[in-house]
This record gives sequence, structure tokens and C-alpha cells, in this order.
Amino acid sequence: MQPDRHAPANGIAFAAALAFWLKLGCISFGGPAGQIAIMHQELVERRRWISERRFLHALNYTMVLPGPEAQQLATYLGWLMHGTLGGIVAGALFVLPSLVLLLLLSWIYLTFGDVSMVAGVLYGIKPAVVAIVAFAGFRIGSRVLKNWAVRALAILAFTAIWIGGVPFPAIVIGAALLGAIGAWLRMPQFAPDSASHLRRSETAGRALIDDDTPVPAHARFSVLRLSIIVGTGVLLWCGAMAALVESYGIDSPLPQIGWFFTKAALLTFGGAYAVLPYVYQGAVVEHGWLTALQMIDGLALGETTPGPLIMVVTYVGFVAGWSREVLGGDSPALGGVLAACVATFFTFLPSFLFILAGGPAVEASRNDLRVTGPLLAITAAVVGVIVNLALFFSYHVLWPAGFDGAFEWAALVIGLAGAMALWRSVGVIAVIVGAAVLGALWHSVAAL
Repeated sequence: MQPDRHAPANGIAFAAALAFWLKLGCISFGGPAGQIAIMHQELVERRRWISERRFLHALNYTMVLPGPEAQQLATYLGWLMHGTLGGIVAGALFVLPSLVLLLLLSWIYLTFGDVSMVAGVLYGIKPAVVAIVAFAGFRIGSRVLKNWAVRALAILAFTAIWIGGVPFPAIVIGAALLGAIGAWLRMPQFAPDSASHLRRSETAGRALIDDDTPVPAHARFSVLRLSIIVGTGVLLWCGAMAALVESYGIDSPLPQIGWFFTKAALLTFGGAYAVLPYVYQGAVVEHGWLTALQMIDGLALGETTPGPLIMVVTYVGFVAGWSREVLGGDSPALGGVLAACVATFFTFLPSFLFILAGGPAVEASRNDLRVTGPLLAITAAVVGVIVNLALFFSYHVLWPAGFDGAFEWAALVIGLAGAMALWRSVGVIAVIVGAAVLGALWHSVAAL
């Protein structure tokens, strides 16, 4: 299970891989599509560390898992190259820069959020976030909703959550069951699609881990290895939860945060945008850890940092720890840091477990992955959920005081400008920065 750092059998030096994963963690802007594209370009096309088919096989597995698919793909590839340690290092470095930045930004937000300039920046970023969420729904929908069956699933999911208030987990489970039935009936509407969102490599020559490269020893299925990994994961979860309960009490927000984000980690089918309604429902409505507008601000901060957008859980944890004073009123920032780390740990622990435990079975069953029906159905339902999320955020941004209050025309203009920029393939970071500048200018003019 340990990598041979000096003479790796596949010819990929552990130090070189370590440097790449750290670099990836610092530049992985652009959401999962952009992050996957970076890994494809670097590992498949430029470095030739892994072949196209092996890369897509790993991607197919991570796409059917709950959790951030790009982070799990990095974990899988690191594990395939250098065993368990390689997977842990790759997955951890993918999120570490984002964790550090979000802790800093969350502290700045809660400390200086009422300063005029900061308020103006956030005023501009909020409608840009709405545009980004809406555009994500459009982008996924245009790629997925190719026939009447999946369109019907998307409409059904939207109706269920918007009108019926059906919980997100129930929508995911229902969509998966319908997709499994459709695949079992061999309905062409649920047939697997090729990974057309990634351009096939035209680079000549063999990869170090090529199509016919034998499965390395650490990636071969073993009941003993599986038992050790699963047992270790369960012990880590139970140990961390027991430590929180013992140190702070069962009624403390900290074990509640750990339990809540464990559930969220198991329900993040379709990426971060799809699970945000669940996080909102629990963190804002049920527990009251933060307000709806603070949640939108957290999305804005999350969009400005590298790493998966699900890292917004770090921000949610920080605000919860700060507002609930988990370490007392004299140390709100330290309480926020502790709660943020708790939220991040319990969110990502299942992702590592899925890869390290399930990877060998996936490698043993290449070309026999029969999960496309449920995956397609879940993704279609996710489109409906994202549309609901975009409408929800639009209401809070355009009518911050409710329908009886004033309509924010400036926010509408900034949001439309952001949508047009995204349509013209302007990067997310550029859209966020531009919206922040516009918001600050408008806030300064309105204050005159």
C-alpha cells in the first residue's frame, strides 16, 4: 500500500507527482469541468503519465459517486500511481490551498463585512453568483437533456423541490431508481454517452500507465486490504465524533456540524451546485448557523478560491463556529477555525474512503461499469434542482427585503452582465472580479 518513492514501477517519481498535485491545488479554478480539463491536459496530453482510456475510466467511477468528482479523480489518479499515500496526498493537496484561503476570507468577511467597500464588493458578487449558478444549470442541461425521458425527470425534480418541498436526498434516490429501471428495460433514452466533454488526446506515444499496463499490486482487489481501509475510515469517523462529544458535549454545534456534513457528503450527487439546497436547508433553516444572505456571500467567496466549490462547507462551518461561539465569546475566530476544520474533515472523509476502498474493484472491472442509467437520471434531476436554486438565490438578491421591499435594479444589471460574459466564455474568476468592481463602484455612487 506504500509507494516506492525512489524507483516507482510505473516510472512516475513520487516527488514529481507531489509537485503536480500541489500546483493543481493552487490553480484549480473554474469548477469541476475546468479542474478535470486541467488534469486531462497535464496528465494525459502533456506528461503522458496516464492513457486517455484509463483516465476516462477513473472519471466514470468518480462521476457516479457522491462528493466532488474532480477531487475524487485526483485522489484516484494519485492512488493508481503511488498507492494509498499517493491518493491521500493528491486528494488533500487538491483542497488544502482552498481551505487556507477560505479560512482567511471567512475571517475577513465576518470581521469587516460591514465596511462600506466590502459591502459594495459583495453587493456586486452576489448577482454574479446567481448568474454562475444559472449558467451551470444551462450548461449541464444542454449536455444532458437530450431526450424526453431525461427532460421529464428534470421537470419532475424541479416541481418536487419547488412546489412539493421534497427533500433533496429523496429526489436523488428517486431519480436513481428510475434510471436503474430505465437501464434494466434497455430504454435507449438511458443509454451511456461517450465522454464527449473531454477532447481525446492526439499526442503520439505510449503513456506510462497505458491501456494495457497491468494493474499494479496495490490496486488489485483484496478482501484484507478492503477490510483494513473500511475499518480505518470507520475508526477515524467514530474517533473524531467521540472526541467532539467528549470535549464539547452532545448538544454542542461541533458534533452537529460533523454529523450534518457527513450526511451532506453522502448526498452530493451531481456536484456542489446540486447539494447546496440541502446545505441551505440544514445550515440556514434547520440549525440557523447562518442567514440566507450569508450563504450567498459564502458562495461568492467559494467561487474566488481554487478547489471544489463544495469547499463552501469550510465557510459555513466557520460562520457556525463564530456565531455559536463554540470556544467562548472571547475566541470567536478560533471557534470558527475549529468548526470549519470539523466541517471540512467530515465532508471529505467519505470521498477518500470511496476511492481507496472502491478503486481496486473498479480497476478489476474496467469496461464493465453498469451505472450510466442511474447516473444520467440523477444528473437530469440535478438540472431541475439547480434551476430551483437559481430562482431561490435570485429572489434574495433582487428583493433582499422581500417582495414588499425595493427591487435592486443595479443587481439585476450586474447579474445580466455576468450571464452575458459567461455566455461569451469569459472565465468565472474574471466575472467575479468584474462584478466586484461594479458593485464597489455602484455602492460608492449610491452613498453620495
